[in-house]
Amino acid sequence: MAKPVLFVLNGPNLELLGEREPEIYGSTTLADVEAMCRAEADSAGFELRFHQTNAEHEMIGWLHEARKGAAGIVINPAAFSYAGYPIFDALKMCACPIVEVHISNIHRRDEAWRAHSLMTAAATGMITGLGVHGYALAIRHLAQLAG
Repeated sequence: MAKPVLFVLNGPNLELLGEREPEIYGSTTLADVEAMCRAEADSAGFELRFHQTNAEHEMIGWLHEARKGAAGIVINPAAFSYAGYPIFDALKMCACPIVEVHISNIHRRDEAWRAHSLMTAAATGMITGLGVHGYALAIRHLAQLAG
């Protein structure tokens, strides 16, 4: 029997985790985040599709793959949060639960525009400000929903 599939999707600049603004995002790399997500997914009995892109069309392609049949989506849209209307539309087409994750607390950032993610209206829930641990919490939540 095939394992249910979870998608963990990461937006622009997240390939620079561990280097980019460590005072905000910490020193954990995206490879570390992927390893943590794989461990969580494995222990919950999920297959994991983990991706990062700086290109909107790639993100939309992965969302189209997940649209039917995925057990859930964890998405850190990063800067797509603020101008990614095509990604928002693709998220709305997904039948599975969606958890939006942000490493920093977007509501406490200096730039007021960061507090208004377009994606939130398409998400089942949001985790913000809990660092990279938000990814593991999102996977645990999706596993509980799949229960």
